[in-house]
Amino acid sequence: MSTGLSELEVLRRNSLTQLRELGINPYPAEAFEINAHAADILANYERDKTAYKNISMAGRIMSRRIMGSASFVELQDSTGRIQVYLKRDDLCPDEDKTLYNTVFKKLLDLGDFIGIKGYVFTTQTGEISVHVTALTLLSKSLKPLPIVKRDEEGNIYDGFTDPEMRYRQRYVDLTVNPGFKQIFINRSKVINTMRGYFDNQGWMEVETPILQPIHGGAAARPFATHHNTLDMPLYLRIANELYLKRLIVAGFDGVYEFGKMFRNEGMDRTHNPEFTSMEIYVAYKDYIWMMAMVEECLEKVALAIHGKPVVKVGDYEINFEGPYEKLTMYESIQKYTGIDVSVMTEEEIKTVCKSLGIEIDNSMGRGKLIDELFSEKVEANLIQPTYITDYPLEMTPLAKKHRSKEGLVERFELFVMGKEIANAYSELNDPIDQRERFEDQLKLAARGDDEAMAMDDDFIRALEYGMPPTSGLGIGIDRLVMLMTDQSTIQEVLFFPQMRPEKKVKITTDEDFVNAGVPAEWVQAVRKMGINTIEELKAANPNKVFNDLGGMRKKLKLELAMPSKEEVTAWFA
Repeated sequence: MSTGLSELEVLRRNSLTQLRELGINPYPAEAFEINAHAADILANYERDKTAYKNISMAGRIMSRRIMGSASFVELQDSTGRIQVYLKRDDLCPDEDKTLYNTVFKKLLDLGDFIGIKGYVFTTQTGEISVHVTALTLLSKSLKPLPIVKRDEEGNIYDGFTDPEMRYRQRYVDLTVNPGFKQIFINRSKVINTMRGYFDNQGWMEVETPILQPIHGGAAARPFATHHNTLDMPLYLRIANELYLKRLIVAGFDGVYEFGKMFRNEGMDRTHNPEFTSMEIYVAYKDYIWMMAMVEECLEKVALAIHGKPVVKVGDYEINFEGPYEKLTMYESIQKYTGIDVSVMTEEEIKTVCKSLGIEIDNSMGRGKLIDELFSEKVEANLIQPTYITDYPLEMTPLAKKHRSKEGLVERFELFVMGKEIANAYSELNDPIDQRERFEDQLKLAARGDDEAMAMDDDFIRALEYGMPPTSGLGIGIDRLVMLMTDQSTIQEVLFFPQMRPEKKVKITTDEDFVNAGVPAEWVQAVRKMGINTIEELKAANPNKVFNDLGGMRKKLKLELAMPSKEEVTAWFA
């Protein structure tokens, strides 16, 4: 037997052995046919009872009540939970009652996957249930699930609620907190709605390289790797923009891609180093056209999720029905700070940033200084969907110069709830101008800006063959899903967010408990209470431990005098 197992894990492994000794394979290879699901049965049984006379379904055992020769189980499948009724003589019509008396009652546990066959009926209390006529073990669970308890009002306590544990063990989280599944169902709806909208316009979904020889398309720090066969450095893409625009050069009128991007930067409530972005490029359009397209697309997304364009986010009701408010970058800064940066030099903007307590460094050029000022003083005010337009030339090396405003580019970002959701340009298609912009980026890199773009000679060569007027857009899917599902952290909308390495739990011996102050004669009782590490002991409630000790003393029939509450409290010092 492996060391470091809890008492429950040891018991489950013993059950596993006994099942095999009975000739039952706890992990059978055969397919199990399913013709019914919990949600369908609960929704439709009363309307058509004849349709559920011979059902086959599968799921986890989430709770059970054993009452002698009959028992009730709560079975959870991919759609929800339903009550299951097992009667010994129906399950075992012959003399051999092993399947019920031994396998079901003694060797199955909460969390085990089972397959059942039977028929649906309504109990005397009016609950729709499945009467089981055949039962098959499909997978034995060797680790006990956290027990989520609910009071009479349905309030959850003792739940699996620690965020780090939930994100690290998402497979447990979504099992015992199935309500969170809806976030990811809605995430899929967001992507599918956008994809359907683009496809209906005749634009084509494509794939571009994730490993790229030059990191480009955005101002960000890349992840670097090395290809052994080619003996060359490669980068995980920070954007797919330059490859998608190559396809516009190739003659496609509209291309888009949903894909993973990777940026070797900080992590917080709205940033994950691996994230999903949608980028789309449409020929013969500009950024003004793109604003109308974004409004139409996001309204469709809101309708798909909520049935209306208004979405509740925190204390706000966000209206995704266009048109959205528009402010230029300079106007927004002046509106919320009273400062007109449009007439200021780089040094003057540095002075303003310092006076406002904004952290800057010498690597920052004029564009980045304006961006910092905007981020610190403007973004948080942009609650309803708002376009920030016409950015300084220095901030956007891939956008076309503004048709009428000197020193600006045709760009917008869409902000909602103080966060950027979308970024779009009238794309720069002048190869000579583009080379000069890249050269300016190289100068910033020389000053220490590790987010500056690299020179991409092949992309410039593509532009030299000619790219038609084009509008491009990028939308952060994770942030959009956060909005549409009213989540405050990006980790809630990612199945598997990036985490720090998991701390290995040191195996706690009886001696460790004694050294922590637990008398040797009480260590067995503490372990029986589910406390198997010093960390779990220190995290427990002293009063609860004291009360539970009394019950465990009776259960284990320990002929020991109860320690005082003060003595138990000392274990937690």
